[in-house]
Amino acid sequence: MPANSVSVRRHSELGRWPTVSLGGEDEVTPGTAGDLQVGTKRQESRCSGWMRRVCPCVCRKSADDMTDSSDPTATVEDDKCSVPLSDLILSVKSVDLMKSRSGINRKEHHTDEFEYDDLILRRGQSFVMEIEFSRPFNPDTDTMHLELQIGPLPQVSKGTHVIIPLVEELEDNRWEAKIVQRVGTKMKLSVGSPVTAVIGRYKFAVATHSSGGDFKMEHNPKNDITFLFNPWCENDTVFMDDEKFLKEYVLNETGKIYYGTEKQIGARTWNFGQFDAGVLEACLFILDRSGVPHAGRGDPVNVVRVISALVNSMDEDGVLVGNWSGDYSLGTAPTAWSGSVDILTQYHRKGGKPVSYGQCWVFSGVTTTVLRCLGIPARSVTNFCSAHDTDVSLTTDIYFDENMEPLAHLNMDSIWNFHVWNDCWMARPDLPPGMGGWQAVDATPQETSQGTFCCGPSSVMAIRNGLVYYTHDTPFIFAEVNSDKIYWQRQADGSFTKVFSENKAVGRSISTKAVGSEEREDITDLYKHPEGSEEERIAVETACRYGSKPDVYSIRQAEDVRVEVSTDGAELQMGHNASIRITTSNKSQSARSAVLHGQISVMYYTGVIKATVKKDTINIDLLPGEEKTVEWVLTYADYQDQLVDQAALVMTLAGRVSQSGQVLATQHVFRLRTPDLQIQPEGSAVVGQKMQAKIIFTNPLPKTLKSAVISVEGPGLQTPKRINIGDVARHSTITLTETFVPAKSGPRKLIANLDCRQLTQVHGVAEVIVQDE
Repeated sequence: MPANSVSVRRHSELGRWPTVSLGGEDEVTPGTAGDLQVGTKRQESRCSGWMRRVCPCVCRKSADDMTDSSDPTATVEDDKCSVPLSDLILSVKSVDLMKSRSGINRKEHHTDEFEYDDLILRRGQSFVMEIEFSRPFNPDTDTMHLELQIGPLPQVSKGTHVIIPLVEELEDNRWEAKIVQRVGTKMKLSVGSPVTAVIGRYKFAVATHSSGGDFKMEHNPKNDITFLFNPWCENDTVFMDDEKFLKEYVLNETGKIYYGTEKQIGARTWNFGQFDAGVLEACLFILDRSGVPHAGRGDPVNVVRVISALVNSMDEDGVLVGNWSGDYSLGTAPTAWSGSVDILTQYHRKGGKPVSYGQCWVFSGVTTTVLRCLGIPARSVTNFCSAHDTDVSLTTDIYFDENMEPLAHLNMDSIWNFHVWNDCWMARPDLPPGMGGWQAVDATPQETSQGTFCCGPSSVMAIRNGLVYYTHDTPFIFAEVNSDKIYWQRQADGSFTKVFSENKAVGRSISTKAVGSEEREDITDLYKHPEGSEEERIAVETACRYGSKPDVYSIRQAEDVRVEVSTDGAELQMGHNASIRITTSNKSQSARSAVLHGQISVMYYTGVIKATVKKDTINIDLLPGEEKTVEWVLTYADYQDQLVDQAALVMTLAGRVSQSGQVLATQHVFRLRTPDLQIQPEGSAVVGQKMQAKIIFTNPLPKTLKSAVISVEGPGLQTPKRINIGDVARHSTITLTETFVPAKSGPRKLIANLDCRQLTQVHGVAEVIVQDE
């Protein structure tokens, strides 16, 4: 018998249909239509196509008897015939997902703190696994792919049934797998996932196809994989680029929740416990209870909105029953809770029966836990003197009769001593640029939103500027932090007249736990401009125009003054000063004057503001019919330490015409241009013959670029190649000569790109006409 052969037994020796042993408790029996199914011990089935190719020689083959040869000509023999090893079905003996808490996957995905033995990953980031087959994998005759399924009706078109193919090289934002090592019957894979992947628990399987037939693993819950949002991945919409913030708002399992009054602020420590055993299962259970299709669970806006609705029990039997009555005899008093773990695990353990009782800080604490557990940066926020606007007026209204006696039946608005909600961090691609970053979300059931007791996520930047027409629930949250307290008196004819207003009664000392310490941080300035400032008054009056009492400030609608911001793209160069022109024009027949409040902020391309780099005011005086242009200069020193990818900036202007009260507001987004790479092909381009091209780059910045990399590629010219060029000194020029061999004739493009932390979006292209040999 040849050295690379293995022995088999005949049908007559078995007395039944053949079964392939995978070792352990399970065996595999040939199914119909050439498929191989994993079944119970000694399961019987009819001999089908793939077995007939092996019969009559092969009746039963033990995987443990397989040779370790990858030679496709190896055979299985008995005393009468032989079968090539490659004709045997390629089945899976075992899968190692490397899921231990101390292993590479959990460590690199920042999920090693979860008290679970399952594989928990963050989307948009690769992971590794090892598969052991029944025989060596032969890439010439065998194929395989991985499968993930989530939800009751997985569908490829909805991203809930994922087919992961083998590829030569992984690309960003795709489900792909690459072989990184193959030894004998074992194969190690690196698997990539997209940043838009649905979050949740997936069933995992391996499928193979070979000349012997098809095979697919039976589902084993121990091999399920859970994917979460990934705030460490810069392409995920929940990306947060500060490691200190990530440690605080995703990984910190305890925090502070503030209560009391503005003058007497108390603090309590809360155990969020997002990594405790049972919490992740409870969080996924909440999503399942929501009824939101799995296909929609890749969008953090959808997920956050669902969480805000399901943490309270007002709809769909959510987690917590709210109770402000003072009678808590049928449950636990809200003040008795000290963390979220018991609440969430109790809710899950009882199959979705709401837990009693909660008030605002309990709702907030549980919301922080759920969001951090799912991978969305979150924090609890307390607003002192928090208004509750019931009629969408965006004011807090108090009504009196003719004798200034309160009209109780009309006084439905209120101001709470304090109210606790949440901030969560994400880009908002559904809103205009600049609206990303912190988003307010409130799980305390106060008012319905689109028929459901939920609130948010609402852009904190929109709240700050009174842009209440942006979703979700921005008017309500704006009123909580920045509504005016308006006093109305009933007149003899039954109408009401505004008799007094308080402008500083609402939204005081908005507080959250500071990053990296146990101190309180005042974040009032994130939610509103300084109290009483011109910008704050403009925000209030702008917001109220969209409320149920748009004329409360008697704003005249004259719009005879215009303001525009413009930039010359050719002049906006990275590393240089930038000129921004602000043009105002007066179309009226009277003189006009205004004070414009302007600021320029660095912005991620997703619309999240990183930092304000310039801020100033502009005094405008216009004669009738006059037009004036004012120039702002943004120096390199202003922005050099703040720029992020895309080098995007946004200028915001707001002001009011003194004579008419007209509000002036505009926003202008612009980008600082980066230099191109110059590509100069040299000599003739002929298929199969070496040629060269020079790549020239000049550093536009007055500082050294660190660890720069140039990538070169071109269809038919050069497969993708990365060249580490190291540091590039300030204002210096480098020249790189690249040699390549064209593989195809005709017009081709050679593309180059430079990337480093200090400078991105640097690229160039050259056309190369390639001749036949």
